[in-house]
Amino acid sequence: MNRKIAILRGINVGGKRKILMTELKSLCDNLGWENVGTYIQSGNLIFTSNKTNTELENNLEKAITENFGFDVPVIVRSSKELQTSIDKNPFFDGDANIDQLHLTFLKEKPITENNEKTLTYNYEPDKFKIDGKDVFIFCSGKYHQSKLTNNFFENKLKVGATTRNWKTVLKLYELSKN
Repeated sequence: MNRKIAILRGINVGGKRKILMTELKSLCDNLGWENVGTYIQSGNLIFTSNKTNTELENNLEKAITENFGFDVPVIVRSSKELQTSIDKNPFFDGDANIDQLHLTFLKEKPITENNEKTLTYNYEPDKFKIDGKDVFIFCSGKYHQSKLTNNFFENKLKVGATTRNWKTVLKLYELSKN
């Protein structure tokens, strides 16, 4: 069985689209996911399954809509895929302040035209690098003050996205190894 991470977009933010983690865990248990755990209230799941990422995403999105009455985008990565993303981060080096690093997970790889068009944007001193289904972000200040948001990448790349800070990314990987 493969360890997986599911990352939900936009739940429990500002009192909207509220889902208790115990309810989310129970919902995943009912979907047949095994060894389900949660990490913080923003919609991070660690679990075991042999189903494809796409199948898991679709099943959970449908179950959330049916049980809670609103749509929540879900992105699933395997523990191995997350390790690869961590290894590829061009901003994560020995000198990096991890409070300035973020990873935007893309639902799918953007088409070349959208990718190339997005690369023309420059919001220095904030920086980003698109690599497959990952967007690595360095923010010189606070993430919420940056123009490099989920909405920016969704609008420019034309794919679903959700972002986690680097501390959360590292913790999700650590939890997925157990």
